[in-house]
Amino acid sequence: MQFSKKIRTFAVRKLTNLMKEGYLDFDAYIRQGEPDKCEKASIWRTAIGLQAVDGLQTSEYLRETAIKHIEGEIDIDEARQLIQAYYQSKTHRETTDDDMQEADQVSANITKILSSNTLDFSAKGYISLHRRIFAGVFKHAGKVRDYDISKKEWILNGDTVHYLNWEDLHRALDYDIEQERRFSYKGLNTDQLIQHITRFVSDIWQIHAFGEGNTRTTAVFAILYLRDLGYKVENDMFAQHSWYFRNALVRANYRNAVEGIDYAPEYLERFFRNLLLGEQWDLRNRYLHIHPSEEWRVQPNLSPSVKTVEKTVEKTTRTVEKILKILSNTPSITVREMSEILGLSRRGVEEQIKSLKQKGVIRRIGPDKGGHWEVMS
Repeated sequence: MQFSKKIRTFAVRKLTNLMKEGYLDFDAYIRQGEPDKCEKASIWRTAIGLQAVDGLQTSEYLRETAIKHIEGEIDIDEARQLIQAYYQSKTHRETTDDDMQEADQVSANITKILSSNTLDFSAKGYISLHRRIFAGVFKHAGKVRDYDISKKEWILNGDTVHYLNWEDLHRALDYDIEQERRFSYKGLNTDQLIQHITRFVSDIWQIHAFGEGNTRTTAVFAILYLRDLGYKVENDMFAQHSWYFRNALVRANYRNAVEGIDYAPEYLERFFRNLLLGEQWDLRNRYLHIHPSEEWRVQPNLSPSVKTVEKTVEKTTRTVEKILKILSNTPSITVREMSEILGLSRRGVEEQIKSLKQKGVIRRIGPDKGGHWEVMS
């Protein structure tokens, strides 16, 4: 759809204003019905959202550049070059510029990485991922630390997770990733699968192979790996809940026997249950504090009841079966005619048709008018 220059300027200004808070108006792209723009916007939102794990915010220039990329005016490499040139050309540096430059360049680097489906699932690949994410930002990008570290955490009342000692970093990365490579998910039920993914991601993060950027590297690695396993990962989870993701990793790797606190992987499991299963756990950080107030002791699952879900699934399954039967018997039928037969809204039928097409169950032969449906065997 072609917009006038005036309308386009208004749309870009509106998007830019929304992104001042770290958000893109993804609904605007979805309404336009352009999957490429929607995917780009989702990836940018994730890349920008992940900066929150280190308390960083991106600049307005980055957000304007992201819009240009989403709109197809520039490619991702041109976007990265523009951002780099922007900071190189600045004659006056503000006190916030260093942090903002890191957030901008890392966001662009992550966007480039997540725009590809390639993954080197090895210790070398993990280290290389850190190099690619922080290229042009850290001098130590892609270099494993050679010193021990600790970090005070507010959810631990100032205590720290015990990270792996630097002498064993390479060995631990090699071991954990090789063990995962050999692991078979065959035969696991849903709970077991989530628990295993949680444990693997948690263990990789606890190694803390780098001086900085461990959570962002782990998040990008996890997204790529889950895609490799066949999951359609909704990037918005990492965009909206990156700080929760980091704090959940902290709780999964912390225990204090004196205070009666054990490892608590369930918080990270709930993040992955939302991400992979569409559950609706309330992912607010106050639930993760080792000494929460009474109000925050029990983390609620806001998902519909199991019975409600089962009824919805059963109803949807019956509808799909009816649609496939209708299309098999009457290939030239229209969506409007199907909606009348099924007693559903036209939009509801269109959503089911769209889902079936994406899954390769049906396909459209010919144009909307004069064409027909084919049910794949």
